[in-house]
Amino acid sequence: MALTDTACKNATCPEGKPAKRYPDAESLYLEVRANGGKYWFWKYRYASKEKRLALGVYPEVSLKEARLAKNDARRVLKVGTDPAQQRREKKLSQRLRAETTFEGIARAWWEQWKGNRSTRHADYVLRRLEADVFPDIGASPITSITAKQLLGVSKKIEARGAVDIAKRAFQTSGQVLRYAVVLAPTEN
Repeated sequence: MALTDTACKNATCPEGKPAKRYPDAESLYLEVRANGGKYWFWKYRYASKEKRLALGVYPEVSLKEARLAKNDARRVLKVGTDPAQQRREKKLSQRLRAETTFEGIARAWWEQWKGNRSTRHADYVLRRLEADVFPDIGASPITSITAKQLLGVSKKIEARGAVDIAKRAFQTSGQVLRYAVVLAPTEN
């Protein structure tokens, strides 16, 4: 029998048991733990193995939302992809995007860019980034950098009278951002 919102609210775990499962339909269930926590799971099979996908915590995720999430996961499974693996890959991609800083990408860009440049020129470009750009935006995630921020860095350099260096720093920063676009993982 399918769950109702009232049944979800009143679901409890018997004393002495670690958890109790309240089934809904199509392998969706609410797991109530001894500590009172209520968690949505969907049980499915992928590559002949039984798996379960966490869909959220009740009441933050309602019965209706859990059913919609289960249906989304079923569509993913239907096309031959493991929904749990897809979720792990998406979280990893998000974490990598958040952790990939402008400075990290700029140094990777510089390593590949310096190949056919003179050592003196390549070192000058890196020193210019280290002195003028990294202090302002080096620690920022590359995906959060805006044109306004780059312009601000350029204007700051320009304000001290180094107009040519400001222009070159802006151009180099643009090359770094284009390099980051090429490196970016594609989303499904």
